[in-house]
Order: sequence, then structure tokens, then C-alpha cells
Amino acid sequence: MTPPHDLHEQRRRWRQAPRTRPETIVVPGPGQQSVWDFPRPPRIEHVARPVRVEFAGVVVAQTDRALRVVETSSPPCYYLPREDVEVGYLEASASTSFCEWKGIARYLSLRVGERRALDAAWTYPDPDPGFEALRDHLAFFPGRADACFVGDERVRAQQGPYYGGWITSELVGPFKGEPGTEDW
Repeated sequence: MTPPHDLHEQRRRWRQAPRTRPETIVVPGPGQQSVWDFPRPPRIEHVARPVRVEFAGVVVAQTDRALRVVETSSPPCYYLPREDVEVGYLEASASTSFCEWKGIARYLSLRVGERRALDAAWTYPDPDPGFEALRDHLAFFPGRADACFVGDERVRAQQGPYYGGWITSELVGPFKGEPGTEDW
């Protein structure tokens, strides 16, 4: 995928597009975080807990050096260093997507034995300025792997076919990706 021809103009429009907010935003309690307190543009954060991805009975990725990207209205996406991923279980995909903040993402499928999960992970081989820390990291869709964990907690997948957010118990929403959230 190549970026849109008028990339700078499209980015400007995307970044300035009016966004609606839901009528009911959950107020976070002690030890909770609201995705509505996350920034836009997104921010990269270091993760203090171990992160693990399982598929077909195999730990395909595990690290204590994960990064997460937090952005208004969405559960964080977790990025694991490539050297902490069992890359022998990954197959390149022809799929790509474009993020106005991070750049062009390339997708990878998971294959363990006869089991395959199409486009289960993505990476930014040449991330845009401000997101260089994501280079050589992979993110996994928790709904396409069998299980993803932050610490000992099994995460829930963000709804919607496009989003790869990891929902943990300390997050409150509502979350983008649920029906009716297209304008958030």
C-alpha cells in the first residue's frame, strides 16, 4: 500500500475531523483508566507487566518489554519486540493499512501446524515521525489469537474487524468499535 497521493492534506482533514463523544462515559474508579482520558494524537507507553500471546497451544510471543499505544476512545494496542516473538509461526500477508499517525502497517498471519489465523498481527516497518519506537515491534489482534495476556489477566478483544485493542479489567469506556461508534 502506498500512502494517499495528497497525504498531508488527508492527514490534516483526518486530524481536524469533528469527533462526537458518547453521551455516557464511564467515570473511572480507583485503579481504573478511562479510554476517554487517553490522548489524541496517540501516545506510546512502556508496559510494566509481562505480555503473552498464545495460539494453537503455543506461546507465540512473550515479553516483559512491551509497548502500548493509547488513543482516545480505544483500548490500547500492545506492541511486542520482534526478538520476543516466535517468528517461525508468522507468514507475510499481502494486507496493509494506513494510519494517519503511525504510517503504513503490514500484516502477518499466524500458522501453527494446520491452524491458521489470517492477518493476526501487524507491524510498522517504517513508522512515521513520533512513532519510531514501534519499528521492529509486532501487535496482535486478541480476537484472532487464542489468548492474549497482560500479566496474568486474559484480555478481551476490542469489537470490530479493524481494531486490535486489548481490553483489561482496569479499562472503562465505552470503547470505539462497538456498534454505533463509527463517528468517535
